[in-house]
Amino acid sequence: MPDRDVKTIKDLIYYQYAKIIARAAFHSKNGIIAKRHNYGFIKKTLKQLQTGEKKWSDITREDKEFVQSEKECIYCGSKKDLTFEHIVPKTLHINSMCPTCAKLQGIHNMVWACQSCNSSKGTMGLYAYYEKTNPKIDEYFDILPLLLEKKYLKTIYSCHECAGTLDKAIDSESNVYLELDFKV
Repeated sequence: MPDRDVKTIKDLIYYQYAKIIARAAFHSKNGIIAKRHNYGFIKKTLKQLQTGEKKWSDITREDKEFVQSEKECIYCGSKKDLTFEHIVPKTLHINSMCPTCAKLQGIHNMVWACQSCNSSKGTMGLYAYYEKTNPKIDEYFDILPLLLEKKYLKTIYSCHECAGTLDKAIDSESNVYLELDFKV
C-alpha cells in the first residue's frame, strides 16, 4: 500500500499526481526522491486533491507540452523510427464507447515512442511496462517521465470514471499500481 490514506483507485491516481506536483515544485529527479524529501507536502496535496480544494489542470496543458516537446521516444530517448504510442492501450474496451472515445483514441493518450519500445509495450498498461523494463527498481512507478505520467493519470482517470470504478477499493495484498492498468 503506498499510503494509509490511499484506499481507492481515485486515491491512488491522486497520490501519484501529488508526487508529480512535488517533483515539479521541488525539482526532484523522480517520485522516489520527492517522497523521501517532501512527504508532508505530498500528503497535504493528496488531501487537497481528495477534497477538491486543489484540482489538476485540464489535459490540454499536457497536449500542448507534447506538441512543443522534442520529437523523441518517451521511453528510451531515441529519435529514430518514431510512432505515436497510445499510453493507455487503445485496445482497452470498457464499453461500446471506447473505440470512439477522444480521450482514449486521440492526442490526450499519445506520446512519441520508437518502434522498438512501442512494440515492446504492446497492449501492456504503463505501470506494467515499467515494471517489466525496470525489474531491479522496486519503485518503478516513481521513475516515469513527468509528461508521460501526467497524460496517463488523466486518461486512466477518465477510463475509470467511465467504468464507474474510481471508488473501487484497492487490494492491499496485490501490486496496487498495476490496479490502475488492469482493474478497469
